[in-house]
Amino acid sequence: MFKQLSDRFGPMVAIGILLLMLLWLVMLVVLPQVLMIDYSLKPNLPPSQIGGLDDTYSLNNYVTLFNNQIHLSIFFKTIWSSVLVTLCTLIVCYPLAYYLAKVATPRQAALCVLLLLIPFWINEILRTFSWFIILSYRGPLNALLLGMGFIDKPIRFLSGDGGVIIGMVYAYILFMVFPLYNAIESLDGNQIKAARNLGSGVIRTHYRIIIPHAKPGIATGCIMVFMLSAGSYAVPALLGSPGSRWFTQIIYNWFFEGGDWNQGAAYAFILLILCIGFIVLVMRLFKVGLGDIAR
Repeated sequence: MFKQLSDRFGPMVAIGILLLMLLWLVMLVVLPQVLMIDYSLKPNLPPSQIGGLDDTYSLNNYVTLFNNQIHLSIFFKTIWSSVLVTLCTLIVCYPLAYYLAKVATPRQAALCVLLLLIPFWINEILRTFSWFIILSYRGPLNALLLGMGFIDKPIRFLSGDGGVIIGMVYAYILFMVFPLYNAIESLDGNQIKAARNLGSGVIRTHYRIIIPHAKPGIATGCIMVFMLSAGSYAVPALLGSPGSRWFTQIIYNWFFEGGDWNQGAAYAFILLILCIGFIVLVMRLFKVGLGDIAR
């Protein structure tokens, strides 16, 4: 990396860029994680007892999760729901990304990208509130379905995890579309034409040609959407019902309502480890490396 930067910008600028990158990684990534681990291994003590005999390292904060069946069930439900959000986002975004990359004209692609970006000029909280209005019991979606005769009575979209999943798919759609678009756009269109000329159908062409080529984009999109979903707080807090709590809400409660930062740090670190495990699993599943994802 240094050689590439040095050849392009000169050695002094390359050193400055690398030092800034190192400072950013240490200050914003490494140190916060080290502090979180330190907090998670210590008990929650009053200030007068910090540094005393009871201020020792242990795994008690981690054991608390596995002894609390309610929190443990919410943890696994959050993971499963995040996987579901990732799959739904992939299903929605793959046709759109293929259309933008291989079907649409430059003018049509620019218009579609603009239509995708414009809603994200608005704050995430406001966008989530808009879905709260749309999915509410007497909201426009129920009014439309009733008016068209598809349902006999309004549906409570916000009574379970359905509203949360819909809101997250919408909130993180760009994080799946653009990696997929970048991967599919780099595919030589002659390969698609050759497959069709040899008698391959649409599904077989996508399965044998396009999807294998787009694996780095699929892996990148899935990793980003899963991590954002698992760590989301605003969407489940606004669109979820009392019976559809997210694990991040439990972490928030430990930090800001319970005042137990040590326990909250342990819960947060467990979620971080799970997300890292998901990244490794996706990379192995799609047989891609960090270099492929970075491209």
